[in-house]
Amino acid sequence: MVETLDDTKRLAIATKLSEMKALQNLLISNNRQFIQDCTDDEIRQRLQNMVEDDEKNLGVLDTVIVQYGVKAEAKETTQKMIEEVQKLMKGSELTLFEKVSQQELLKHRQTMAGLLIHKAAQIIGADVEAAITPLNTVNFENRAHQEQLKGILEILGVRELTGLEPHQGIWARVQDAVAAFTGVAGSVVSRTDDEMSIRDLLLMDHTKADTLFAEILGSDDPEKIQEYFGQLYKDIKVHGTAEEQVVYPAIRSDYEHTQEIYKQTDEVMEMLDEITPLDPASSEFKAAIERLRTAVRNHINQEESDIFPRLRNNFSDEQQKQMATEFKTAKSRLQDEMAAATH
Repeated sequence: MVETLDDTKRLAIATKLSEMKALQNLLISNNRQFIQDCTDDEIRQRLQNMVEDDEKNLGVLDTVIVQYGVKAEAKETTQKMIEEVQKLMKGSELTLFEKVSQQELLKHRQTMAGLLIHKAAQIIGADVEAAITPLNTVNFENRAHQEQLKGILEILGVRELTGLEPHQGIWARVQDAVAAFTGVAGSVVSRTDDEMSIRDLLLMDHTKADTLFAEILGSDDPEKIQEYFGQLYKDIKVHGTAEEQVVYPAIRSDYEHTQEIYKQTDEVMEMLDEITPLDPASSEFKAAIERLRTAVRNHINQEESDIFPRLRNNFSDEQQKQMATEFKTAKSRLQDEMAAATH
């Protein structure tokens, strides 16, 4: 019997993502405090730019967590560390230089967490890689922020030790380093919005479903098949229900086949439930998965060819982003409800 259980490795990544989100909030809070405490206008502006990047990246992390589809809490040790850092940043025991030094270490921790998740995803499954793709933006921008913070530390440190200004040229070197990271990242760091459009989110879900189908049909290991189907089951159930709550009502007045798309979604849901009790090692299971893949792909094709153009032509960019926010919120709520029902 196929159960929708979270694999241990997937839970470990979910925990790390939760810790990244908690740390992201801490980084934002710290930089806001530094802006208040610092009197150097140029440093304040650079810190403000970082806050704006970090706030956008918090939205990206939210998207990654929802697209990933497995949720977990941050470790208690991480939560305690964050509480201790918050006290230090609000207190007077550390100088501004020492506080920014701690911030640079936190940025390094955040960067490494993102890179580790990326490398772990390569081992666990292609569907995980597909789900966390937006995390690449966060990783590259965090590396760039580290260079900015190093420049700030050089200025604050020299002032603290000597009372004098450091030699010029720090910011030019920092900008060269940031430009190098941007060059490596390419278009990844060109994002300027904290929210993707609804079409972007739907397309990510479609790609992840295609990947999971390929992993299921390409594996002969019943345990891996169970793991992949468990994720596919949850993803499609949540995706379909969220579409029925957010997307289809929005396009109903302009799309004459809305009732047909509702029916397709309901049929796919029924097929998922019919597959659940089957033995993943049986030929019957693989045959049922093939039928499900065909049904899902037909649904996706109609959605991408008929609904996507209507979303693009009939809704402004801001409306599409708002719909994406509502879709992501609905998915998150549904994921929580599904997790609560299985425990």
